[in-house]
Amino acid sequence: MSGMTQRAYKYRFYPTTEQESLLRRTVGCVRLVYNKALAARTDAWYQTSERVGYEQTSSMLTSWKKEQELDFLNEVSCVPLQQGLRHLQKAFTNFWAGRAKYPNFKKKCNGGTAEFTKSAFRWKDGQVFLAKCTEALPISWSRQIPDGCSPSTITVKLDARGRWYVSLLVDDPTVKPLPEVDKSIGLDLGVTSLIATSDGTKIANLKHFKRLHNKLRRVQKALSRKQKRSNNRHKARLKVAKVHGQIADARKDFLHKLTTQLVRENQTIVVEDLAIKNMVKNHKLANAISDAAWGELVRQLTYKAAWYGRELVKIDRWFPSSKSCANCGHIVDKMLLNVREWECPECGTKHDRDINAANNILAAGLAVSVCGANVRLDNHRVEGQLRNPRFGKEAET
Repeated sequence: MSGMTQRAYKYRFYPTTEQESLLRRTVGCVRLVYNKALAARTDAWYQTSERVGYEQTSSMLTSWKKEQELDFLNEVSCVPLQQGLRHLQKAFTNFWAGRAKYPNFKKKCNGGTAEFTKSAFRWKDGQVFLAKCTEALPISWSRQIPDGCSPSTITVKLDARGRWYVSLLVDDPTVKPLPEVDKSIGLDLGVTSLIATSDGTKIANLKHFKRLHNKLRRVQKALSRKQKRSNNRHKARLKVAKVHGQIADARKDFLHKLTTQLVRENQTIVVEDLAIKNMVKNHKLANAISDAAWGELVRQLTYKAAWYGRELVKIDRWFPSSKSCANCGHIVDKMLLNVREWECPECGTKHDRDINAANNILAAGLAVSVCGANVRLDNHRVEGQLRNPRFGKEAET
């Protein structure tokens, strides 16, 4: 891997009264500008079938600042407002490309973010000075950024629990490829076991949402009883946000530790390219699949493998990993979800469903990595010339 890698360092900070007042106004103005631009773009499309882009919304922002009722937009830094419009443009680009849903309006109860580029902050003696702030942000430095690095972008975030975070984006020279290891692993993602590996290991799914479900249910019921727009409802909403935060923090911490260990110990990691958005449409499994956070696990594996010189291979989602015998390659016609162990009718080998699937995923991934074959289910055949003992006979296309 050549060059330096962009990396974000996230810290919690505790603003002074003056800083919090300014930052809350800044976050609120960013949300207002974003929502007004989104409404303008939506109305333009439905009324005149016209696509409004970033340049037009930027001109709108200039005119909004001149309006008397929106004069407060001039009291905060203009950079986060422009960045909000750029984020909206990116959201529409992803929508048009089919990668995301139509952009939603931002809500005050969800907190908010403000992004500052180099023209809107100063980095001096290891301290951050934001635009229109005379004092440095009182950041709790849990770790230092690498020596000689200075942030290119700073993002301030207020979460739903009322906590403040700052994220510093730097070009990190310390991110370097790890020494190569002679080990490859296949991962079968599941619900009971979060992952089953081709070396016979199963990592339990801690089910963070299920563990705190009763607590979340209590605080949500208490919230539903509070009068709207009352102070007690605001307090109850913070309690609900706190439980959601506990679930998210525990899940993210567990996944970071797991993915880092997998990347350190293996040179090649093979996973299935699952269509998670389609899978959660099954209402019986949606809660369990969402709690397992397969998408976040694969996302972390993807960028960590790129950082540290590892290879992440994704095989076709239609490859019959669970129904194929890893010993002889025989594919059974049907296998229900409740079948966790099975015996191959061809060679008599007894299989643990998940471990067998992980072995097949590894073999398919190595075939893709070595010879670039397209491994998928096609009339019970494996496309490409694959002479791997786990696939049994040679499969011809």
